[in-house]
Amino acid sequence: MKIAEIFYSVQGEGVLAGAPSVFVRTSGCNLRCVWCDTPYTSWTVEGETLSVGEIVERVRRYPAARHVVITGGEPMLFPETAELAGEFRRLGLHITIETAGTVFQKLECDLMSISPKLANSTPHQRDGGRWAARHESLRYQPDVLRKLMGAYEHQLKFVIADPADIAEVKRIAAEVNATAARVVLMPEGVTRETLAERGRWITGVCMSEGYRYSPRLHVDLWGDERGR
Repeated sequence: MKIAEIFYSVQGEGVLAGAPSVFVRTSGCNLRCVWCDTPYTSWTVEGETLSVGEIVERVRRYPAARHVVITGGEPMLFPETAELAGEFRRLGLHITIETAGTVFQKLECDLMSISPKLANSTPHQRDGGRWAARHESLRYQPDVLRKLMGAYEHQLKFVIADPADIAEVKRIAAEVNATAARVVLMPEGVTRETLAERGRWITGVCMSEGYRYSPRLHVDLWGDERGR
């Protein structure tokens, strides 16, 4: 598998925010979100090729961790992800898979953290807009979302940049029959100031709709420092 990085930190987002976790970041993605905070896994793919065994040995360097997060990029693209998750199950780790929800496969998973991409993600201008049509055609796959939601304990995590995004969240939640308590909203942004400004009004939406609010602890604590 091509791996961009493996590091030990705390989960920054979603229902497990704050949990010490080892992150295994796969490299390669079928989407090109304009605001992607890991462009080295999508726009300019980088990393080293490691066997499943080599990945597991690196994760074992952090014996205090009881959580492992397989993220990306898009880890569900790769058949080796199922083998890797199986090895983590044998180690007794809690397994989170972070995915955009465009690809389904059967694997070991305790929390499927699904982040459907809204229209705010489409790169109409970036890189001359050459990825926009492909991204737009792939970013929302309701049948795949329903299948993932039916197979796994899950959260639906949406990146919110503007109040207009909320109508799209409501439409998607209704179309896939999502329970409000499993819908998680978090602000888009790479600075503490942006997150705080957007977080104030997003919290109000969560309170009125019954959604969860998610911080982005890694940005609050370390800014845009890589490997955190």
